Amino acid sequence: MLPELTPEELNRRLSAGEDIQLIDVRQPEEYEYCRIEGSHLIPLGDLPQRVDELDETRPIVLICHHGVRSMQALAYLQHRHDKTNLLNLRGGIHAWSLRVDPSVAVY
Repeated sequence: MLPELTPEELNRRLSAGEDIQLIDVRQPEEYEYCRIEGSHLIPLGDLPQRVDELDETRPIVLICHHGVRSMQALAYLQHRHDKTNLLNLRGGIHAWSLRVDPSVAVY
């Protein structure tokens, strides 16, 4: 089982001031439509060329629409790059919108 956290857990950690890198692996048009404040866009297909943008010193939460692409990103980064500081946002930005921040658009 790959490591993940719920939208509520992420919200608690961010509200507590934890320094977390938020990486959104959706497409640019999805990211433009809605995103979690403070997230950084690295589309899933670009990840192999942009691994150096990931911060080794803090937790990284991977985000997509429903949690599938971000789980693929997490598996790739764990197996190909030995990353151990990764978490998948369970349910993706859709769950974040419904359960944490209704100001983030649902699509």
